[in-house]
Amino acid sequence: MNAIRILIALAAVALTGCAATHGKNPADPLESFNRGVYQFNDAVDKAIAKPVAQGYKAAMPLPGQVMVSNFFSNLDDVIVTLNDLLQFKFAQAASDGSRFLFNSTFGVFGLLDVAHRLEKHDEDFGQTLGYWGVGSGPYIVLPILGPSTVRDGAGLYVDSRPSRLRHVDHIRSRNQLYLTKAVNHRAQLLDQEKILDEAALDRYEFIRDAYLLRRRSLVYDGNPPREKYEEEENGFEYQEVPIPNVPSSQQDNTTPPLQMASVAITAPETDAVRPSVRKVWIAQRTGIR
Repeated sequence: MNAIRILIALAAVALTGCAATHGKNPADPLESFNRGVYQFNDAVDKAIAKPVAQGYKAAMPLPGQVMVSNFFSNLDDVIVTLNDLLQFKFAQAASDGSRFLFNSTFGVFGLLDVAHRLEKHDEDFGQTLGYWGVGSGPYIVLPILGPSTVRDGAGLYVDSRPSRLRHVDHIRSRNQLYLTKAVNHRAQLLDQEKILDEAALDRYEFIRDAYLLRRRSLVYDGNPPREKYEEEENGFEYQEVPIPNVPSSQQDNTTPPLQMASVAITAPETDAVRPSVRKVWIAQRTGIR
């Protein structure tokens, strides 16, 4: 994606932030503006992106879809490896760097995942900033690009600099590669969208909360520190309990299962503390980025 568009989107958020109506979620102070951008993105998706993705999925044989996904995933391993090194995760860097070398050569430019036995990781510069203690900042919805935060938006710009696609000299070929990557990614989300439609009463809130939870989990490599909720201070005891995984027959390779929930277990009732609610927070690892 053109880096200039990212900067324009971030500038638009900054300029409209003062006029935005503050929502109930402290992580989303620009909710009024974000909902407007979300509605615009949703309209573009329904009119253009989703029909194109459906046509692509119907016309492209499954082996072709897998090879296209492998190709772009292999290019992304360059960014992942660089961020592994920036986070001093040298074992991960060796794994991801080796994947890129083997798949780029023996895997015919990444079309075949011959290094599938080497673990593939998910690291980007937004996670690198979080690893070194930089806060996520307000949640923002970028035009076309979708959910993000101030930190992740800046990380997206930095990751675009060493991108292999960006260095394709032939402009038409570069644009075709960007378009193919976007269509392929949207096609991978078609099945997940069914789950979203069934689960979400408010799609905007569901996507926002799932994105923020997933990014927090990625920054801490799947083991984020437990937050202390207000109810815990008032006498609730929280325990992490496992959430049953989705049966394998209902999953695909791009749909990670539900993982963990923090459940409020009421403390013994006293005159000072009488619990009136029981809340469950579910951290769902989805493909939303």
